[in-house]
Amino acid sequence: MVIVMRLSASQEEIAAVNDELKRYGLEGHLIQGVNRFVIGAVGDRRDLVAQGLEVLPGVEKIVPIMRPFKLVSREAQEEPTVVRVKDVAIGGREIVLAAGPCAVESREQIYDAAVRVKAAGAKILRGGAYKPRTSPYSFQGLEEEGLKILAGAGEETGLATVSEVVDLPSLDVARGYVDMLQIGARNMQNFRLLQAAGRSGKPILLKRGLSATIEEWLMAAEYIMSEGNSQVVLCERGIRTFETATRNTLDLNAVPVVKELSHLPILIDPSHATGVARWVGPMSRAAIAAGADGLLVEVHPEPSKALSDGPQSLTPMAFTRLAQEVKRVAESVGRSLQDVKTPDQSRYTFAG
Repeated sequence: MVIVMRLSASQEEIAAVNDELKRYGLEGHLIQGVNRFVIGAVGDRRDLVAQGLEVLPGVEKIVPIMRPFKLVSREAQEEPTVVRVKDVAIGGREIVLAAGPCAVESREQIYDAAVRVKAAGAKILRGGAYKPRTSPYSFQGLEEEGLKILAGAGEETGLATVSEVVDLPSLDVARGYVDMLQIGARNMQNFRLLQAAGRSGKPILLKRGLSATIEEWLMAAEYIMSEGNSQVVLCERGIRTFETATRNTLDLNAVPVVKELSHLPILIDPSHATGVARWVGPMSRAAIAAGADGLLVEVHPEPSKALSDGPQSLTPMAFTRLAQEVKRVAESVGRSLQDVKTPDQSRYTFAG
């Protein structure tokens, strides 16, 4: 349930409501909105305390949440959440581009990619250091060394950084290097990892599982938020269906559905969804038209030499063209994207 507080409610009155919830073994989560603030009560004995809470000073009303996901739902928070990653706002009017190679391979590779995706309008640099691969013989990532290189490129260019974590040890290492932690499709229902991510103090990018329903995806986000972390961004990256022409099936239905059910922002990953570089552009444009808050795109300086996901990676020039196309679509639906510029690599030292 949600306890809607009066705008005039004092800190003492809010504390009294939280104390009453604790007395019944429930946990209260304060959610600050634009026009109101509420306390989300999480636990199994909500019906027992609702009547008593309504008479407490500062309480306006009690609203039951019927959906299984509570804190994630629009019932708990009407206004869209804007997630802040460094100085980047995800979920506002501006479309956010996150781009970079699937895997960090070398200092030169990631710095080259960083300069060029930033010039094209990207605000976040992506790069994998821990790579969960289908084959144990495939490139598994540079791990902590890759995180160091990614962090250096982000600091040099001013880009925020995001990288995937695959277990509790990698989360503990990555939180010291990157600005945002990614939970990948294979770990969407790794509940211990979700809880640890919720306690990490970092914004979380939560990808949809290969065969997960939207409800299961939102319940995974609930695990993170139940640990006190409201800075969660959802990412649709395609789901597994009978279709074999593309790597996955991009479920653009998820965008309006998620927007209706939840206040959390959503990005689209057209690279993993299609698996083919030349199809990334059309699906990116469609995603923004559908209402997505941004894109997560794989960009590699030389896709033919990539150690991971080369066929679906855009060249920097192709990404620049994509950004220009997305900007036009964004403006047509009342959103915005910063101007695309020509990269000036002389500004960056790429010092080791």
